[in-house]
This record gives sequence, structure tokens and C-alpha cells, in this order.
Amino acid sequence: MELFSRSWSALLAAVADLPDADFARPSGCSGWLVRDLVCHLVIDAQDVLITLVTPTDAEPTRDAVSYWQVSRTPPTGDDPLDALIVRLAAAYEEPALLKHHLDDVGSAAGRAAELADPASRVRTQDMVLTAGDYLSAYVLEWTLHHLDLTRYLPDAALPPAEGLARSREMLERIAGTAFPEAFPDQDALLIGTGRRTPDAAETAALGELAARLPFVIG
Repeated sequence: MELFSRSWSALLAAVADLPDADFARPSGCSGWLVRDLVCHLVIDAQDVLITLVTPTDAEPTRDAVSYWQVSRTPPTGDDPLDALIVRLAAAYEEPALLKHHLDDVGSAAGRAAELADPASRVRTQDMVLTAGDYLSAYVLEWTLHHLDLTRYLPDAALPPAEGLARSREMLERIAGTAFPEAFPDQDALLIGTGRRTPDAAETAALGELAARLPFVIG
């Protein structure tokens, strides 16, 4: 729960510090500019709020790792929902409006997470999880999108080290194997999820795992 708050606060701060010009730059998400990614974060924050106020007495069906669906097909940005995000982001016109909306909804999501009972059960997307597992799953979401945000913005702050380490651990559990110890957490996440193509040396270090990449989560 604490790591959720730390990762989310760092991502919100990174967006708040962006110059307006950076909103028109590409992000690490295929087909999305930075403004599109930030608009997606608004939707994510809304999802967190909705889920935390959707309690259930049913038994959990997923945990923080099994929450994620995995494929080997990277997104192209052509999915109808992805295209909708692009149109919504363009409607803001000014980055300040988008920043304000994310700060408003994002702060509320952060407060809701801090108040949540980690043992309580919530329902989302036909799944039941404890609130603690649900929020733990989102550490991976925040960390990957923080890397997406900063992919082409060298001056932007990176995700917290603890979030990177926890996200790598979760990805390795999803993959059912460990990435080479020599890989920094950031590179393991970028390569493992198909956000970056490994070079020849990295491919050699990956061994048989290279043929199983990427693990596209969503």
C-alpha cells in the first residue's frame, strides 16, 4: 500500500514538472504522445477510485500478479480505446488543463488508497481481489507508465528505485523466470515488456528467454 502511494506520487510529480512543450513529444507507448499517456493516467485514476468503492464479500479470484493478462503482441495504438484516448487528450488543448485534471483525480485516488483496508475485497473487470493486492498490482502499472513518460525526456525524474525493483519482481513472477542479474531493473522492465529491443549482448545474456519475449501486460 505504501509503495502504491510512493509510486503514484512520483508519477504525478513527474507530470506536474513537465514543460508544456513536452506534452507534444512521443511517449514510450506506441502511437501515443505524452499528452495521450497523461490522459490515460486520468482514466487509470478514475478506475482506482471506482474499484475502491466497489466492495464485495466474494472470495478473491486473483492476486497482484494474476490480475494481469499477458500477450506477446505489443500495442500499436490502433485499438478503439487507444484511439479514444488520443481524441480525449486533444480535447484538452492546453497542457495546464490536463495537468489540473490529473492532479485533481489523481490526488483523490491517492487519498482513497491510503484510507483503504488492505484486507477488504473489491471487484473490478469481473475479478475479485483484496484491496491490498489490487493496489500492489498498480505499482507495476505506475512504474511502467512512468518509464513510458520519461522514455524520450532525459531530464524527467525516473520512478522510485523501490517501485522498479518491485515491478521487476512482479514481471519475473508473470514470466515464470528471472531476467539476468546484470540487467538493471529499468532495462529488465523495458526489454521484458517489449518497450525496448535488446541489443546483441543482452540477447545473448537472455538465452532461451529471448525467444519468449515480450511479455505484454494489460
